[in-house]
Amino acid sequence: MRMTENGEDSSPSQPDGVLPRGAPGGKDPGGVSSDKRPVNPPTEDSKPTKLLNDTLKFPQDVQDQSSKTSLYQPRPPQLPKPPALSKGGTSGSVEEVRSRRLKHSQESLTDPAETGSSTDSLKEDSTVTGVITLRNGQGSIVGPLLTPTGSPVFRARGQSLSEYERRPHDHHGDPAEQRGRPFKVRLSPLQPSGPLPALEQTLASESLRTANRIDRDCVDYGIVPGRAGPERLHLHRNLSDSRLLDNMVLDNTSVNSMKSTFSVLNPITPRDVRNRSFLEGSVLGSGALLGAEELDRYFPERRVGIYIATWNMHGEKGLPNNLDDLLLPTDSEFAQDFYIIGVQEGCPDRREWEIRLQETLGPYYVMLYAASHGVLYLTVFVRRDLIWFCSEVEHATVTTRIMSQIKTKGAVGIGFTFFGTSFLFITSHFTSGDSRVYERILDYNKIVEALALPKVLPDTNPYRSTSSDVTTRFDEVFWFGDFNFRLSEDRVGVEALLNQNQGVDMGPLLHHDQLSKEMKDGSIFKGFQEALIQFLPTYKFDVGCDVYDTTSKQRTPSYTDRILFRNRQVDDIKVIKYTSCSMIKTSDHRPVIGMFQVKLRPGRDNIPLGAGQFDRSLYLEGIRRRITRELKKREATKNQGSSTICSIS
Repeated sequence: MRMTENGEDSSPSQPDGVLPRGAPGGKDPGGVSSDKRPVNPPTEDSKPTKLLNDTLKFPQDVQDQSSKTSLYQPRPPQLPKPPALSKGGTSGSVEEVRSRRLKHSQESLTDPAETGSSTDSLKEDSTVTGVITLRNGQGSIVGPLLTPTGSPVFRARGQSLSEYERRPHDHHGDPAEQRGRPFKVRLSPLQPSGPLPALEQTLASESLRTANRIDRDCVDYGIVPGRAGPERLHLHRNLSDSRLLDNMVLDNTSVNSMKSTFSVLNPITPRDVRNRSFLEGSVLGSGALLGAEELDRYFPERRVGIYIATWNMHGEKGLPNNLDDLLLPTDSEFAQDFYIIGVQEGCPDRREWEIRLQETLGPYYVMLYAASHGVLYLTVFVRRDLIWFCSEVEHATVTTRIMSQIKTKGAVGIGFTFFGTSFLFITSHFTSGDSRVYERILDYNKIVEALALPKVLPDTNPYRSTSSDVTTRFDEVFWFGDFNFRLSEDRVGVEALLNQNQGVDMGPLLHHDQLSKEMKDGSIFKGFQEALIQFLPTYKFDVGCDVYDTTSKQRTPSYTDRILFRNRQVDDIKVIKYTSCSMIKTSDHRPVIGMFQVKLRPGRDNIPLGAGQFDRSLYLEGIRRRITRELKKREATKNQGSSTICSIS
């Protein structure tokens, strides 16, 4: 054993299969077996070596086990406890061992149970080489120390206290007993300096929102410089994309709890897949497709967003270049779950109108259903991930003309069930004329009696239904359209009131409204409500401008376009917005839009489900046009930016 000036061992480390000096069957580097010790009396220089050999002496049971094993099988020796050499040197030795163990073992100081860090777990089957320093009054001895992590002390690390730790420590006891006693230095757990923050248990917690992080370079398609192949269209992220990107974080806890790092969808267990028929579900069990569990997962507050737009298009062939102002107003923070659009005197090409709606709403929405009655169009769009919770859709039509072949006046209705709540949407066009109030009441009565809905869908509350009124057979009813009720005041008086109020308080105008008066008298729209009107009359304008009728007829401005609603349960429908769309001027009417929050209830899977049906060809055509429009816009912007104008003076 060669020693350096600092007392360190300069000999090479022991190879695999060579037992440490002092172990049974092991050999010293000099080739002398440890079982046959030299008879020469120990000199002054050999005392430290003998002391180290005595320190590393193994108990008898370990020697018996080691003699039965193969030479090539790893046999980590027991970790002995260093003897107390002299007074004053014991505490320093323990402190040095403690510091060196902290350096080499890399144990986690923050683990109160002392289960070790991930570094320790990787070394369970390996031998850690450490250094033990024994000091006395005259000098120091430094030698290699093999620290097996598979010793009984280490195997009992999960326990609170080992048998050794329960015994009192006596540094002045029998040296032989101390040499046979296992030795381990434990570090006290690190305690927090202050109170820990409270654990957030809400779904809004940043660490519980999702288990995935969206790569910012892969959110949108972009043109990669220098890469061969067709160019990709880079679309700007919309509001929902930006919010999704900002809110998504990576959290190991949520990853482990969800057992999946590939999707932000709710995990599905194999047991659920075995026990549940997806389209049939369970009528009473928790696995029902339309039950409370699924409802609370998608709508924690059990309210769905409904967007309704009604517009008399005046039969114009040309459609607005952009329908964003009609369906996606800039003053709305979020898009809604359902979009229902009713049209009176619609354009001749109904299919073109539906494609334009799909193009505007984009890939997030699909057309659930569309129905028509002559030039009355009614279209329902729904978020594509909610389509599985819709029942089959039914529709019916009623004409209010004497001759049924003329389908310019009447109504078209669409009914379906979403989860356990039934919906009815009706758009209608009543008789026109300033003084024909009675005819309009007759139109209403005929529609509520003749509209044959529902057909196959079960009534969710038959005890509140009547056969003479279709609006009593559904939970939530929205009726909108061109009702043609006017203001019972001449043109001069109405314009004077408009100039006085400047569109702030419409109460003086509504005092002359025919519909409001008839609803108060109970002669029409029984049980219906209307939100507060705070917008200008929507009829009649000169096409393309904001000036009311300047023709020879000089029609009185009126609130002909309305949105009404009724519900079986009080306060089921909450009004978010009720206004007109003044940006679309291709008709003599201004569109009217309404946003509502509607209460939902869980349902049962004993109804005919839609099974995810939607108009696929319309969806693909709308998305294709959306991309084409964006490409043209980019090309125009590029050409405009590259063009230069030169002037010669």
